Amino acid sequence: MGLTLTEKILKAHLVDGEFVKGQEIGIRIDQTLTQDATGTMAYLEYEAMGVPRVRTEKSVAYIDHNTLQSGFENADDHRFIGSVCKKHGIYFSRPGNGICHQVHLERFGIPGKTLIGSDSHTPTGGGIGMIAIGAGGLDVAVAMGGGAYYITYPKIVKVNLTGKLSPWVSAKDVILEVLRRMSVKGGVGKVIEYCGEGVKTLTVPERATITNMGAELGATTSIFPSDETTLAFLKAQDRADVWSELKADDDAVYDEQIDIDLSQLVPLAACPHSPDNVKSVNEIGKLKIDQVCIGSCTNSSYVDMMKVAHILKGKTVDPSVSLAIAPGSKQVLNMIAENGALADMIAAGARILESACGPCIGMGQSPNSKGVSLRTFNRNFEGRSGTKDGQIYLVSPEMAAVSALTGYLTDPRTLGDMPEFKLPEHFKINDNMVVPPANEADMDLSLIHI
Repeated sequence: MGLTLTEKILKAHLVDGEFVKGQEIGIRIDQTLTQDATGTMAYLEYEAMGVPRVRTEKSVAYIDHNTLQSGFENADDHRFIGSVCKKHGIYFSRPGNGICHQVHLERFGIPGKTLIGSDSHTPTGGGIGMIAIGAGGLDVAVAMGGGAYYITYPKIVKVNLTGKLSPWVSAKDVILEVLRRMSVKGGVGKVIEYCGEGVKTLTVPERATITNMGAELGATTSIFPSDETTLAFLKAQDRADVWSELKADDDAVYDEQIDIDLSQLVPLAACPHSPDNVKSVNEIGKLKIDQVCIGSCTNSSYVDMMKVAHILKGKTVDPSVSLAIAPGSKQVLNMIAENGALADMIAAGARILESACGPCIGMGQSPNSKGVSLRTFNRNFEGRSGTKDGQIYLVSPEMAAVSALTGYLTDPRTLGDMPEFKLPEHFKINDNMVVPPANEADMDLSLIHI
């Protein structure tokens, strides 16, 4: 009997327990990430363990959540995290470098490796074939110290993708369809593994959009195979050397199977106040909107931004709509600034936000009283936007952009022919906002202030 991709990676990392469904197992963790809303406590816990240097292959601390510094508290937290990183062997992604999941996918994720992060959307890494799991800060601290991470050996759900997405239908619609079928609790205790011929039609950023919102299923994580598409993405990031081909065996056995014909999907939206309250744009009908927010770790990739810029180019945002756009990383922001896409957004009337989580976590851009807000984010729970009466709909970047122009929820298929949006053959590589840790041999502890 063959193995699923999930089973292959978990077995390769098993350090404790038996490979029996429902039993607890301990796995070795190759990489960790933190963000600043949870990182401060995680690093205090790590320091209390007394381990001088992290024992993972790579640990990265990101500053992307608490970036509105209206008092000294957030800035002090960032200074503390930076000093811990320098001392203990952790890479430090400075404020402005981007959202942790977007940057990690671009610059650090490796197929076949295990990753835990102190953020629930860490499963984004499954887009390049990682077992990537959101965990508590103490779990991350233990993993940095070399300890195992314990999970219940999961059930594995095969999502068999066939066909190809129609023009103006997106990866966001794929995961919304999965949420419509499985619900926000349907993934508990399970790993969602994407397979089938349809996988080849999806780019790595599209796959990452799908695995990102797998968190909304309650799933342990979600994963795609690592294939030629993965190699092309890593090659464009100057990281082809970390690629390996990874896929399930042909005779792998799954606990459940869901079949999705990509060609049959239509533009969807998650209605208030749950990511699984999914309806088609036609079912919702004509809906007046007040705000559009584009970005977050779900939909802020280079191609997402290029699609939005194409839709907005030469047009003006409806006077009744506030449009805010946050590119997911400095890399994306640099590239759209250089190729003119950013200018098209600004000319159309978009409000450009920094490369950070921003409105997704209620950090600014709260909608008006009882305002209807279309967001390319992953969650629309009541009050998450910062206003209890906000009516938040989760949509694709394509639907968000065209709706910002019309003032109403609008089917992006009304845009006519869709140009081909391709990933660049080479991304702009500049890691100057990632601070490496101090060399252990050369480190002068007297220079590190905690």
